[in-house]
Amino acid sequence: MKSGSNFEKILEAGHFAFTGELGPPRGSNIAAIKEKAEPLKGMVDMVNITDNQTAMVRMSSWAAAMIVKDLGLEPNYQMVCRDRNRLAMQADILGAYAHGLRNILCLSGDHQQFGDHPNAKGVFDIDSMQLVAMIKKMRDEGKFLGGADIDEPPKMFIGAAANPFADPFEWRVHRLAKKVAAGADFIQTQCVYNMEKVREWIRQANDMGLTEKVAILPGVTPMKSIGMAKYMKAKVPGMDVPDEIIKRLQGVDKKNVADEGIKIACEQIEEFKEMKGVAGVHLMAIEWEHMVPEIAERAKVLPRPIV
Repeated sequence: MKSGSNFEKILEAGHFAFTGELGPPRGSNIAAIKEKAEPLKGMVDMVNITDNQTAMVRMSSWAAAMIVKDLGLEPNYQMVCRDRNRLAMQADILGAYAHGLRNILCLSGDHQQFGDHPNAKGVFDIDSMQLVAMIKKMRDEGKFLGGADIDEPPKMFIGAAANPFADPFEWRVHRLAKKVAAGADFIQTQCVYNMEKVREWIRQANDMGLTEKVAILPGVTPMKSIGMAKYMKAKVPGMDVPDEIIKRLQGVDKKNVADEGIKIACEQIEEFKEMKGVAGVHLMAIEWEHMVPEIAERAKVLPRPIV
């Protein structure tokens, strides 16, 4: 055991993990968090709390994570490199750990020009790879990045992200290897739609022995509409939506498109359950948290294990 994380225990016990996501509100409204958290209870092993996602100001991820924890869910506290330097990051990690947070996901962060404060100064003092290594140093060596001792090291379970679909594809597995070498305990990927490409990426990770060192959770996002599918294909960087997904959604009655989107997601989850080197899936039901119980039921991932 590296941490006090329940999610880590689930992975160590060999269960197929099922994680969710919750975006904090654009305000200080606790009721909004409670409303999103309620349908996730008993459905997911851990819930990602995003950090100013899409570079839009939201309640801080550590604060929302603490509220979610008090509601009985295990949070995965996200931290992006865009907004803080290494002093602030280390301070926040210590504070989060002191308040009982045990999982952290290290991300670079969407560039500020895409958000509602395009003139904000991007910090990017360290990148996501260095952030992983910094937390590992704090946890395992009990040292700050500057070299001083930490009186009580934060025993965090460390996560990182991967995008198997960015170009050039042949470099993707080597970037994954660098994150594993830096100290990542688990990896959550970009939303997967191109199953052919992800199969190849996982095969390469298996061949390099990476899946024995890190838990990989492919990202699954159900398509709610044809518009969403087309937008993701054309406008979201690093997203790979094959034409056959769009054709399949166009091939059903308009009122059944969302249901078909869930069906596709469940088929993906079923395949991931059988795929060597996959430890679970990360369900990103973007602003669709109320559908998670139905998706979990249809994907046959219930009941969740108690460890």
